[in-house]
Amino acid sequence: MKETAVTPVQVTGTVLTTRRVDAYHALTVVAPGIAERFRPGHFVSVAVGGPHTSMPTRRVFSVHDVKPDYGGTVELVFAVRGRGTSWLAERKARDSLDLVGPLGRPFPVPRDPCACVLVGGEYGSASLFALADTLQQRGCRVDFVLGAASADRVFGALRARRMGETTTLTTEDGSLGLRGRVTDALPSVIADARADVVYACGPMAMLRGVTAVAVEFDIPVQVSVEESMACGYGVCMTCVLPVIGDDGVTRMVRSCVEGPVFRGERVRFEDIGTIPFDALGAPGGRAQEGGAHTRNVS
Repeated sequence: MKETAVTPVQVTGTVLTTRRVDAYHALTVVAPGIAERFRPGHFVSVAVGGPHTSMPTRRVFSVHDVKPDYGGTVELVFAVRGRGTSWLAERKARDSLDLVGPLGRPFPVPRDPCACVLVGGEYGSASLFALADTLQQRGCRVDFVLGAASADRVFGALRARRMGETTTLTTEDGSLGLRGRVTDALPSVIADARADVVYACGPMAMLRGVTAVAVEFDIPVQVSVEESMACGYGVCMTCVLPVIGDDGVTRMVRSCVEGPVFRGERVRFEDIGTIPFDALGAPGGRAQEGGAHTRNVS
């Protein structure tokens, strides 16, 4: 089912709690305006560095959890990767944060009960739990497959075990669950659950592999892509990727606006980071159509 668009808001949120979750940081922020509009798969953008920062671009984060406490809170889960996330990891309770959200296209959810397999890689798993809640409220079966390089990078294993019909964990070093990758375990989970649809969030290489497995089983796959975003609003064009439209034409679309959730088989994973020669408007490729870059390709 297609989700209706929501209007994002900019709010000054107050940090409620901070905590470490193995290799990651979790930050809960009081942000009622965002919480009440949130749908699973949405993300938020956060200003980092304080009022006198030399880091002008915002950072975007998927939402792990939304609760009604204090009028509405959102929890963000992230790994420290640079100056912006380092600054965010140092925030304390009662600090203020400038947030904009909810942003992006959320996960479409089925109208009728069905069997759903949710696949998460590293902290990409965080965005799947609100989705699982929604699916279960609609009577859907939910099975999890979560993985990472090592045990401390698998996010949400205990919660998945509490929520899911089954939970399969994988690590590349064998420190937790099965040794290997989520794509090694996914075929048997799909078969055992008689899955009707796969949802996935994680690194691009993982999404490519998950999509290939789902296509082999001839079932739909919805992927939330991890593309770097500088603005989150569709202005800067840093997060474009090639996606095939309903008409069979490839367009360079913005993952922050047309995504971050796409039908996996429509994403040209092998061409990410390039402009395919046959993409609409590509040099030497198809001629530009009026307004084509704004069409819905999902």
